[in-house]
Amino acid sequence: MSVTQTQETLKQYINGEWIAPTDASTPVINPATKEVIAYTGQGSDEDITRAIEAAHAASFTWKKTASPQRGAYLKAAGAILLERKQEFAISIVREMGKTYAEAMKEVEFSAGILQFYGEEGRRLTGKVIASDMPNIQIETKPEPLGVVLAVTPWNFPLSIPCWKSAPALVSGNTVLLKTSSETPQTAAKLMEVFEEAGLPAGVINHLMVPGRKVSSIVEHEHVQAVSFTGSNAVGEKIHEAASRKQKRVHLEMGGKNPLLVMEDADITEAVDLAVKGGFGQAGQACTATGRVIVHESIKDDFLHKLVEETEKMTIGNGMEDGITMGPQVNQQELDSTLELINSAPKEGAQIVTGGSQLTEDEYAYGFYVAPTVIDGVTRDMRIAQEEVFGPVIAVMTATSIDDAIELANATDYGLTASICTKNIDYMTQAFNDIEAGLVKANMPTTGTFFQAPFGGYKASGLGTFKELGREALDFYNQYKTRYIKAY
Repeated sequence: MSVTQTQETLKQYINGEWIAPTDASTPVINPATKEVIAYTGQGSDEDITRAIEAAHAASFTWKKTASPQRGAYLKAAGAILLERKQEFAISIVREMGKTYAEAMKEVEFSAGILQFYGEEGRRLTGKVIASDMPNIQIETKPEPLGVVLAVTPWNFPLSIPCWKSAPALVSGNTVLLKTSSETPQTAAKLMEVFEEAGLPAGVINHLMVPGRKVSSIVEHEHVQAVSFTGSNAVGEKIHEAASRKQKRVHLEMGGKNPLLVMEDADITEAVDLAVKGGFGQAGQACTATGRVIVHESIKDDFLHKLVEETEKMTIGNGMEDGITMGPQVNQQELDSTLELINSAPKEGAQIVTGGSQLTEDEYAYGFYVAPTVIDGVTRDMRIAQEEVFGPVIAVMTATSIDDAIELANATDYGLTASICTKNIDYMTQAFNDIEAGLVKANMPTTGTFFQAPFGGYKASGLGTFKELGREALDFYNQYKTRYIKAY
């Protein structure tokens, strides 16, 4: 698919106006070609203050807007997003490097999120509680928090901003959206959608600011809560800043997600799940399959077929037909992936296929890593413990279901997991004993439905609140209990 290249200068969206950041000369790079697709800059301290004050001022009117009406804005935004879905998909491919099919799936998923929470505007209710006395009625009423800061990463540049903003907005909060500097174009286009949908000025504001500014935003007196998706190192700093001011905080961080392949598994299906989970989006997902734990009786057969399918993958620019995996997002991520790959043989593992940067011919112009399979991985190796965020599958061997689950849990993370088996007892044991917030059977570790809650255990998150589903509304609401005496 051919695309006309443009080099626009991106702006922030603050209080219903488009504001140029300071020195908008930073190039936004296409990771497949290293071409400049746009220019961005850094918002000033004055921009931050203006956005916070705008969100604070708008919050008083927005919270009094009936929740079905707030939902109507979101449904309108979802419809507009679908009308512009090709434009958004192209933007995601060019900024982040996904394949066009992956990007289109994200756009449609994001529109579904907006529609889902739009409908929740009619279901945002409290409850009536039985009283000990006949003339007393007890009821609860959800109320918004106020100004909410949403901090989002580059790997899902549209869906994560939507799944944080939509439940916040329908609940009556106003939003400060701080997106990754890697993907500012997609975020700016999302602001165009909200503007076209008619959201009042100040209800949602998009800031192009460096990460070092986030803690001061969190600590501002008008900011009542922060929802963050990203690395553990940054999440810990945000949690510390929010805790100093006793503010509500939600963290969704890393994962080292296992796929358990038991002796009764359909090996062809198991390989397909591993490839989809490990190499989809070039492994750049917190839910990516980082470890495949295979029963020893089928290990050799599984590994042979996994390598065979891995070597069939077509790597390249996601805008081209037939491409099944794109590049990494930037040089830093590529270097990080290669560093972890290279650690594995030093600790006794074997690189079976891949393991290197692709640099010949058209690959010289992008950040490409060959999809990699590493065998002989044991629990204490770095490749078994650290999140790679690249197209790397570490293969481990288990002797039984108990051994497989023990290996699955032998990590600080607990985001997603999956088991490939026909045995209902194995499934039940995995569901009960794997320490992860999302466990699947015969499905990839990647992928969620927006109507179901999502969130991790252990170092993958705080575990106090969930994202997606109706449960996401709990984070963005506080519930007031009211006693009413009748005469």
